[in-house]
Amino acid sequence: MKQLKSIYTLATLMLISTITLGQEDKVTITIDTLTSEVYMLTGQGGNIGLYVNATNSFMIDDQFARLSPKIKQAIATITSKPITYLFNTHMHGDHTGGNAEFNTNTTNLIAQDNVRKSLEQRIIEEPELSKDILPEISFSEELKIYQDDETIMAFHVHNAHTNGDAMIYFMKNNVLHMGDTYFSGRYPYIDLDNGGSVDGYINAQKKALMLIDENTVIIPGHGRPSNKKELTTYITMLEDIKNNTLKAIESGKTLEQIKTDTSISGTYDTDYGTGFINPEKLRSTFYTSLKK
Repeated sequence: MKQLKSIYTLATLMLISTITLGQEDKVTITIDTLTSEVYMLTGQGGNIGLYVNATNSFMIDDQFARLSPKIKQAIATITSKPITYLFNTHMHGDHTGGNAEFNTNTTNLIAQDNVRKSLEQRIIEEPELSKDILPEISFSEELKIYQDDETIMAFHVHNAHTNGDAMIYFMKNNVLHMGDTYFSGRYPYIDLDNGGSVDGYINAQKKALMLIDENTVIIPGHGRPSNKKELTTYITMLEDIKNNTLKAIESGKTLEQIKTDTSISGTYDTDYGTGFINPEKLRSTFYTSLKK
């Protein structure tokens, strides 16, 4: 049961912090055109990626089930091509909540092995759920899909945001969807209960940095489209906070002391600490992960 609760921790907290039931109808799906073939859709929950070629389309993440009609309407303004593949970057409900609504006979759902395991566990706990939430295709480390002249490369990054994170890179279009291994312009949520870790998170971003160049467009799990320069700055920020936390741990400070120690992250709090994860939550996460 602990796993089920933690699968939806991020989604639940986001809902509490951003909406009430009376505001649900106000969610608007906005579209960013990143290249002639790749788009980012923003609504409520994780950013959606959409690749469209001459014959079909490829979708990354699907937010919440109740938003599926709005998301489908937004996609219809871009293309009428069928969605051949739907990819989940990880297991959280604000990225997988619409799986059953999009997973049809003509759409193949793909995710890393641990994502399928987590969603299988959810069905055990909630047997009324459709098995259409489950990926039909899963992989361990890497997967490539060839679409016309585009090569789509998915690769697993270990114990970053969760234990099942994957990034998706469109090689010709030079667009990388990082899922929740990157929260652009805000502090990250690292799900320690589901295999995430500070070291894994930083390592995942460094892996992305090795793949991309100055012209790459990055789709983050949350936040605005980004680039290599901003990601590099973000890594520097995370490493600085990590080092400050380690020094505080070595000096004998407790969790409660670190949570209130603004010197650990204060340099960055104004720029990154006003989102879902505030500075105190971030310092708590860093302490808990690094103390292990």
